[in-house]
Amino acid sequence: MFKFWRQRGRLFSALVRPTLWLVVFAVGFQNVFGVSIIPPYETYIEYQEYIVPGLVSMVLLFNGMQSSLAMVYDREMGMMRLLLTAPLPRWYLLFSKLVAGTVLSVLQVYAFLIVTVLFGVHVPLLGWLYALPAIALGGMMLGATGLLLSVYIKQLENFAGTMNFVIFPMFFISSALYPLWKLREAGAEAVFQAARFNPFTYVVESVRFSLYGEPNLLAFGVVAATLAVVFVLAVIGYDPQRGLVRRMRRPG
Repeated sequence: MFKFWRQRGRLFSALVRPTLWLVVFAVGFQNVFGVSIIPPYETYIEYQEYIVPGLVSMVLLFNGMQSSLAMVYDREMGMMRLLLTAPLPRWYLLFSKLVAGTVLSVLQVYAFLIVTVLFGVHVPLLGWLYALPAIALGGMMLGATGLLLSVYIKQLENFAGTMNFVIFPMFFISSALYPLWKLREAGAEAVFQAARFNPFTYVVESVRFSLYGEPNLLAFGVVAATLAVVFVLAVIGYDPQRGLVRRMRRPG
């Protein structure tokens, strides 16, 4: 947290992206509700309130992947290179890294929620508290996904390209910006089915329902199960006997 506080540009960049989507992009997507592109002010606010959970999840997604990008660097020449040789369980090291990244994600999310208030978007204050478990669980799941990706990527350049093939499909093929029933109503059955099997959709839905005091147990369950599976795979990948080290020693 102290390191993050010294990197204030990182916080600024983390807030600019969802804020632009909240203020500018919301106008262009009004027609998913069957209203005009330039709607009455109340309708604009209504759509902003709809996409806030999706933008909160966007913060979690980008920060989780960014933390894993740092993991690629640390594993090659940073502190993690030394830690991985320490007589400590791999799961403990990775879990600690995951929790640290999630704490930063949660701080960025609540900084963004403060920004939404400044733009007149109403989210119940109690919802900020209700949504904390969903935000933390979603942040850990997305961070674990990034850890799993970092197992198979050894160079920063390759990781940046992979992020584009992971982040954008996960974000756009979900309920972050528009309701899933609109996809089915529009005849996009393939996209609808892909969104149903997208774990990020359940991160968005768990945050969305929790912000309004109505926990979605199905979404919570899917996110928790995905977190468990992905984290176990990441731990196996970082196991020097079975995963990362063995692959790095393969000839060719």
